Amino acid sequence: MEVLRVSTKSDPKAVAGAISGIIRQYGKVELQAIGAGAVNQAVKSIIVARGYVAPNGINLVMTPAFHELDIDGSTRTAIRFKITVR
Repeated sequence: MEVLRVSTKSDPKAVAGAISGIIRQYGKVELQAIGAGAVNQAVKSIIVARGYVAPNGINLVMTPAFHELDIDGSTRTAIRFKITVR
């Protein structure tokens, strides 16, 4: 499954376009965000992506989950948003 990494500086419209393209091709995608700002951008991206695919009869469903990562020897907790089609 494709995992898109979202940061505080990510453009929600650009990420939404990537989500839409991957959803149309594979039917599922995951976003990964670390930190409040990145989570905010990820949620905005999902909202915009729903608007992009809705005219085609595609309804997106998002399931959030925690994901532990090892970054430079320390454990970080990321939020993973699993996006599928209903």
